[in-house]
Amino acid sequence: MSALQSLAAEGVTGNLGSIGYGLAAIGPGIGVGIVFGNGTQALARQPEAAGLIRQNQILGFAFCEALALIGIVMGFVFKS
Repeated sequence: MSALQSLAAEGVTGNLGSIGYGLAAIGPGIGVGIVFGNGTQALARQPEAAGLIRQNQILGFAFCEALALIGIVMGFVFKS
């Protein structure tokens, strides 16, 4: 086995957690974008409902970020 193949084999096993978290962060990233994009559109359409819309935006943001934090924790929980 060549040195390059050896390095590749060791690198893949050591970085599976970081690859998994990178994939797990895609969903919350998209979710946060959708939450704030739609919230901005809602504020433009009905500025008088700003308080309620902002409250729902913050709640949606918190749920999306909770998914990202779960993704970080799962990398440590299932680490072999």
